[in-house]
Amino acid sequence: MNTSIPTVRSIRARAVLAPFRRQPAAATGAIPHAPLVLVDLETAEGITGRAYVFTITPAAQKPVVDLLHNFAAIVAGDPVAPLDLDAKLRRRLTLLDTPGLVGIALAALDMCAWDAAAQARGVPLATMLGSRPKPIRAYNSCGLWIQPVAQLADEAEALVAEGGFGAVKLRLGRDDPRDDLAAVRAVMKRLGDRVTVMCDFNQRLTWNEAILRGRMIDDEGLAWIEEPVRHDDYAGCARVAAALRTPVQGGENLLSTFEMQQALETRAFDYVMPDVQRIGGVTGWLRAAAIAHAHGMEMSSHLFPEVSCHLLAATPTAHWLEYVDWATPVVQEPLTPEHGCIAIPDRIGTGIAWDEAAVAKLLVH
Repeated sequence: MNTSIPTVRSIRARAVLAPFRRQPAAATGAIPHAPLVLVDLETAEGITGRAYVFTITPAAQKPVVDLLHNFAAIVAGDPVAPLDLDAKLRRRLTLLDTPGLVGIALAALDMCAWDAAAQARGVPLATMLGSRPKPIRAYNSCGLWIQPVAQLADEAEALVAEGGFGAVKLRLGRDDPRDDLAAVRAVMKRLGDRVTVMCDFNQRLTWNEAILRGRMIDDEGLAWIEEPVRHDDYAGCARVAAALRTPVQGGENLLSTFEMQQALETRAFDYVMPDVQRIGGVTGWLRAAAIAHAHGMEMSSHLFPEVSCHLLAATPTAHWLEYVDWATPVVQEPLTPEHGCIAIPDRIGTGIAWDEAAVAKLLVH
């Protein structure tokens, strides 16, 4: 095993618009393409750490690319020691603060640094974090977006069949609460007890609406109700969670472990699901996992299954991996769901490598 620490030579960031196999259309609106920023941390020793981030809107891609290229000047020549790089950049950016697009760029660099560090040791990231490559339980989150109720049951069955999934996620938040209830019942009737079904309101509701709709679907057998109200309204989330029997899931929009600690102290969620690009990359995730463990709370992932599978392997209270295939058009070896799990690739680092021919066709110039 190689124990030498590589040094940062440069950072390359590229914007691409990747096609969705099934277009996301939540209560907040539709997203026509996946605006991704692909990041390469190149070292003097020839190792390249890779990661991608999802900016939701193409308008945010260029600022993230510019931030990453500016970070390169700050860390060039530094050892690829992820905790040290993260601390250095955050100190330098203290007056600007580090949420939003700045935080996304920091998380991208952090994921690249951990990938490069694991490659330098010749081990998968999961192994470097103290675990090992193994199957991680996953739910299929590639469909069941807001659409006519009549189409949902067929799509639910298709999602289950794609990788032998034992769980799927349904999006709610229609104008008429009765349509949400009909959507839940249509999917549950088709799938029966053999499949776990989660639902997500994508912050669509007020407190009172969330309690009303939550009580309407409380007896339908859902595994959780996700983000029923504004993500940063911890008091409102706690009020909803206390009023419902179905567990409330949240946390994908937490911007730091400090926010996560505050949310859990106010009992805003019954389950928590940080997003690796918002919580601070691998470094932030590890700290979040420790907080969840201290609170005895189950912790799931949000998006980014290529990295999240490694992280959940090292998470004491690991719950569910959210599987999406949004990076499939740009990676050489996409993850393949089998028997309702994602098997962590037995490749060094995260296992991410770009399909450069595909990337060239999808680049935003």
